Amino acid sequence: MNILKFGGTSVGSIASISALLSILEKEQQQSEKPVIVLSAMSGVTNLLTSMAEKAALGEDYNVELNAIENRHFEIIRALLPAAAQNPVLTKLKLYFNELEELLQAIYNLQELSLQAKDLILSYGERCSTFMVCHIAKQQFPNALFADATQFIKTDSNFGQAKVDMQLTEFLVKDFYQIHAEKMLFVTGFIASNDAQRVTTLGRGGSDYTAAILGSALNAREIQIWTDVNGMMTADPRMVKKAFSLPELSYIEAMELSYFGAKVIYPPTMTPAFLKKIPIVIKNTFDVDFEGTYIRHGAKASALSIKGISSIDEISILNLAGSGMVGKAGFSGRLFSLLSREQINIVLITQSSSEHSITFAVKPDDAIKAVSLISKEFDLELQAKKLDVPEVENGLAVLAIVGENMKRTPGISGKLFHALGRNGVNVHAIAQGSSEYNISVIIAKTDLSKAINAVHDAFYAELNKTLHIFCLGTGNIGRTLFEQLIIQMPFLAKNNDLQVKVMGISNTRKMLLSTNGIALAQWEETLNTQGEPANLENFVAQMKAMNLPNCVFVDNTASAMPVPFYQGIFEASISIVTCNKLGNSAGFEQYKTFKNTARKFGVDFYYETNVGAGLPIIRTLKDLMMSGDKVAKIEAILSGTISYIFNHFKGDAAFHEIVKEAQEKGYTEPDPRDDLNGKDFMRKMLILARDAGYALEEKDVSIESMLPEACLQAPTVEEFYQQLEVNAAYFTSLKAEAANQKKVLRYIGKLDGGKASITLQMVDENHPFYMLSGSDNIISFTTDRYKDRPLVIKGPGAGAEVTAAGVFADIINVGGEKG
Repeated sequence: MNILKFGGTSVGSIASISALLSILEKEQQQSEKPVIVLSAMSGVTNLLTSMAEKAALGEDYNVELNAIENRHFEIIRALLPAAAQNPVLTKLKLYFNELEELLQAIYNLQELSLQAKDLILSYGERCSTFMVCHIAKQQFPNALFADATQFIKTDSNFGQAKVDMQLTEFLVKDFYQIHAEKMLFVTGFIASNDAQRVTTLGRGGSDYTAAILGSALNAREIQIWTDVNGMMTADPRMVKKAFSLPELSYIEAMELSYFGAKVIYPPTMTPAFLKKIPIVIKNTFDVDFEGTYIRHGAKASALSIKGISSIDEISILNLAGSGMVGKAGFSGRLFSLLSREQINIVLITQSSSEHSITFAVKPDDAIKAVSLISKEFDLELQAKKLDVPEVENGLAVLAIVGENMKRTPGISGKLFHALGRNGVNVHAIAQGSSEYNISVIIAKTDLSKAINAVHDAFYAELNKTLHIFCLGTGNIGRTLFEQLIIQMPFLAKNNDLQVKVMGISNTRKMLLSTNGIALAQWEETLNTQGEPANLENFVAQMKAMNLPNCVFVDNTASAMPVPFYQGIFEASISIVTCNKLGNSAGFEQYKTFKNTARKFGVDFYYETNVGAGLPIIRTLKDLMMSGDKVAKIEAILSGTISYIFNHFKGDAAFHEIVKEAQEKGYTEPDPRDDLNGKDFMRKMLILARDAGYALEEKDVSIESMLPEACLQAPTVEEFYQQLEVNAAYFTSLKAEAANQKKVLRYIGKLDGGKASITLQMVDENHPFYMLSGSDNIISFTTDRYKDRPLVIKGPGAGAEVTAAGVFADIINVGGEKG
């Protein structure tokens, strides 16, 4: 036979009790009569606790009492025929009257003992089990209500009673044999001592009841019916990509449960563990789910870890001093003291020098522990052989668990890489020699980010998620969103990567969402749900969301975002930018950005600073990383100027070509911003710096292609007039080049650490002769590419190629899984 235990949500509503009855019907058809263990209705135990505490304080508790009574009565009236209701309602009313009398006594005394509290809490299980048993009787006439206080016997440690397993096993077998023809509905959580006083089994007590019965009756399996799909790889409330595990060993389940996996609790498993009885975690609301089996001899798994668990409230105590070194019995004295005072140690780690011990306790125990240690080790403290104990609060424990960890090298490396990459500082580490568990203590504020980052790192079959925050919704930003929509399915299928836009801002509106922003309607969502744009607030909220694998994408040409870059890096957030202003300002700023990104283990990608979507920065980096030495760089890095000179042929006038380029969107609103060489200079400056030269703006020599009168014109309109006035100058340049069978090119050069930009005439033997449209071109002369330079050529302007370059940089942030 099987033991079936149903939790609070499984008996908490009309629908869930109906589902429970269907499960019992199916179970009875497949095997012998099951034994059913029931919890109190969901929320009732908390209400009973609240009522008891209110009564002790002399406060009114009748609202809660009436709420509990009405919940039970509503279910009786809904699920029992009228003729069968009266006896059940009468018995429940007697229970509630007893409960009210007990609360009144506490109210009068204004004192709540643990014994009285256990008695009050017992009414939750008694009422729910009696109610469900009589509802089930309509379908299963042999159903019998069984109060576990009759056969589960404990000591008198009220609130956390210890079971007398030998006596309990005898009484359970006897009760079961006497009622062999009955389908037993047993109260979970409650028991009694030798004096027949009600006790409770503590946290997870109903699961424990099921395990005790299963052990005593040698059950085939113990089924725990809850409201989730078994044990999962992580808490699904924190990790959306968590998935159900088909099987765990007892040790794996015990480790996960100890560190906060709330589906099942460690004491539950002990009786089953000893008898090697499988425990199955099932879902009352999804009966097709096979369940998670916890058993002896679980099959080998391909997963390197089985799950990630956590305790989200923890404090650590650091004890250090020379008096600990080589002192035999010091640890025993310390931990015996804490054990005597019922302080549970969650985790211990000690330095090999024996100079310090760090241990973790619940926050409520931390102050008490410090006080006890101060008294016990008073002499050592006074002699300065021991430092005053330090307490760190606001911490959490994250644990990875799995039997395969013992046989898989690199597990801890992957764990710490995932944490470090996301800026999660580790306060303490613990691992047993069994290697089933590695536990780390981190800041509680980092817990959600850390669990998600570690989950992404270890479960390679899942898509890694990049969380991006996009600044700028102009041509490039808008086009990037279009490309993301099209490419998302490909990335998920072929790169195991998901890109989730969590925030969007322009100069008018900003929007951040913890669930992500659907790109299909991003503009409408931003306009209708966004708040007034404030860059400082946008960055602050992005940091506060504290997400793993986070990327800030700057698609602007504004100087405003640049001062925020360093703080973003320091928050362990990568930056992808097409904004040249950050890298082309002072060299110290450029160096600071690079060093800060390296220090905090994040990426700083800016491929589009130089050649839109062309792989120029990456090629230069690869050349240098592989040991090649760059002797010379020559480049045409202005798509605007390239377009103008490629079309300045025949009878075309220079001012007409400039106007045409502006109309096609190749120039800034004022074309002089392109034609004065300033933008080109910034690109050459970034290239020079990436090539290892500490150049400033003043170090780049720029030959102007425009007459002074054109540069000094007060308006754009007058600029065009001056271009016409100086038409002869431009025509003569064109004619001179044509006569020599050459073409005009505005070329940047880095040679021997010196950078210049000059207007040149090149013949057909020059690699820059054959250009068309708005093409950019760059040639690298290096030790390896000495006789024939390495040439990269392609479109150097336009929203499509620039957005594609930004997109490629984003993907590279997530390129290395984990």
